[in-house]
Amino acid sequence: MPKEKVLLHICCGPCTLYPLKVLRREGFEVQGYFYNPNIHPYQEFRRRLRALEQVAESKDLPVIYEKEYGLRSFLKSTVFREDRRCETCYLMRLEKAVQKAKELGFGAFTTTLLYSRYQAHQLIKEIAEDLSFRYGVTFCYYDFRKGWEEGQEEARRLEIYRQAYCGCIFSEQERYDKKWRKRMKKEREVL
Repeated sequence: MPKEKVLLHICCGPCTLYPLKVLRREGFEVQGYFYNPNIHPYQEFRRRLRALEQVAESKDLPVIYEKEYGLRSFLKSTVFREDRRCETCYLMRLEKAVQKAKELGFGAFTTTLLYSRYQAHQLIKEIAEDLSFRYGVTFCYYDFRKGWEEGQEEARRLEIYRQAYCGCIFSEQERYDKKWRKRMKKEREVL
């Protein structure tokens, strides 16, 4: 009996390791899909591509790469809506993934975004479920966060580049801007 094919939307190499292991253990034939127009700057985009190529080679994972640097389309979608940028970004990437899954005849899709402890897990799940309904492609849900430490340890062992932020320009600012972080902390305390 042939294995069910799942398209795995991939945000980066390190986040691929644990979800790939789980999906293969569950009996899926996995095809990777790299589409991430949110990543900034261009050098970071290239680093993440190379890291995924390293993972794909070491794990014998076929991957479809969207290598066009898509910062302009990401910014057009998020500018003046920065407070909802993550929702916009998730939708943008997952919709492209489910469209690719449908186009290629895959029975299911999922995403490595469900692996990160730093992403809005429930929001990602809700967006993917809605897209699944709209496009008629099964959303294969797993809470991959359970394997966070395992995946990170494997990435270190394989010497895979591990990034320190989600990839978007806004996240990069938050990473370095101490005044912004203090202001956000105060706002959260008020709530």
